[in-house]
Amino acid sequence: MKSMVIDPADNVEIRLEGELAGHKFARRAIHAGENVIKYGMPIGHATAEIAPGEHVHTHNMATNLSGVAEYSWDSPHFEQKPVPPGEPPYTFMGYRRANGHTGVRNHLFVVPTVGCVNNLVRRLAEAINRELPPGVDPALPLEHPYGCSQLGDDHECTKRILAGLVKHPNAGGVLVVGLGCENNTIAGFRQALGEFDSSRIRFLVAQEENDEFSAGMAILRELAEQASHDKRVETPVSALRVGLKCGGSDGFSGLTANVLIGHFSDWLTARGGTAVMSEVPEMFGAETLLMERCIDRHVFDECVSMINDFKRYFMRFNQPVCENPSPGNKAGGITTLEDKSLGCTQKSGHGPVVDVLETGCHPVRHGLNLLTGPGNDMVASTLLASAGVQMILFSTGRGTPFGTVVPTLKISSNSSLAARKPHWIDFNAGVMLDGVDADSAFRDLILRTASGQLAANEKNSDQEISIFKDGVTL
Repeated sequence: MKSMVIDPADNVEIRLEGELAGHKFARRAIHAGENVIKYGMPIGHATAEIAPGEHVHTHNMATNLSGVAEYSWDSPHFEQKPVPPGEPPYTFMGYRRANGHTGVRNHLFVVPTVGCVNNLVRRLAEAINRELPPGVDPALPLEHPYGCSQLGDDHECTKRILAGLVKHPNAGGVLVVGLGCENNTIAGFRQALGEFDSSRIRFLVAQEENDEFSAGMAILRELAEQASHDKRVETPVSALRVGLKCGGSDGFSGLTANVLIGHFSDWLTARGGTAVMSEVPEMFGAETLLMERCIDRHVFDECVSMINDFKRYFMRFNQPVCENPSPGNKAGGITTLEDKSLGCTQKSGHGPVVDVLETGCHPVRHGLNLLTGPGNDMVASTLLASAGVQMILFSTGRGTPFGTVVPTLKISSNSSLAARKPHWIDFNAGVMLDGVDADSAFRDLILRTASGQLAANEKNSDQEISIFKDGVTL
């Protein structure tokens, strides 16, 4: 059987074909209690004697992860390839907003402050979409179940996430719809927004209108007319912000799709652009690879806090910090969280980590940013969109139709998935297993998408949000 060794230090190899493609097999005898090494790092330990050539998976190995850990700071170690001298500038066609940010779409967002007005928001979006002028992308209803009966940090988290979406540069106009009696009042939410473009962001309180639908439509028509005058202009790639996300993974994700995304992240950040990676639990076991790339002691300390605070979040609910790989992940050859994390972290490339962001915060430094948040596809993608990324690069070994309210490019880790689900998948990174250099074609796809080419999730209208919740509901 054809197989691959990722790192010379590995004591397992990856099978590339057959029923167990993507799974691990022992390169030599591995004794009970000995670490299993993949990507040159421990991904757990053997729970039994493993013979050369034997399948290594959940039946004979287990995680090494436990609780919070201590880490030591050292000078940063990262690789950043310089831009070749004389390279022509790379650009895309984007919408320059009044605050200096750039959008890659010109949507209308209809945003409820509270779930009670979800149906009103949906009806408004459907109605305005039947009469949009040329040059305006479809109105998106950002439905969610929260905004009331929440307390403390949960309530503030909902406001911050919604505020980030309302101010997103991919929206040419935004109607914020409140009910009138919710915790997340329009007055309070306006304060949470801080400075905003009042010509682009408008508000409606349903209880204050005799006919809330007609009032909402009047505002949306004004916003649509204004957005119809927005035009794409040539923009340097330094204005591009991309989110980095894993979906259901398989044993090839860390060899193809995530590696390809990492190459693009390095390429973009070297040219002044920004990449944002979230999914903190899927850093557990690989966090030291990110910590050693932090540009200074402050960013390192923030990274340590992000990791250990998220472990404490698990422990607060008496849950193991190692619980992550789903049944689909395991079927695809991923055994432990360390196994998944080391593959996931390939998305970050090899460049410096410049900042660590809290929920609802936008990057202020160009380069690779880490964003606090869980691994759940819908929640993590929403957090990335709320952080202002114009699109998300979403690797998957299992496949999903999901997309959020920014273009969500699905990158398949294997060719079989791309062939079976062409209506889900935007790019097949599985060709890398055959030695194909996919970097140039992938970069071109991203720049075309930034310039207006639709992602599969947009074609299928798979555009939704899910807000992170961690508290009491009254």
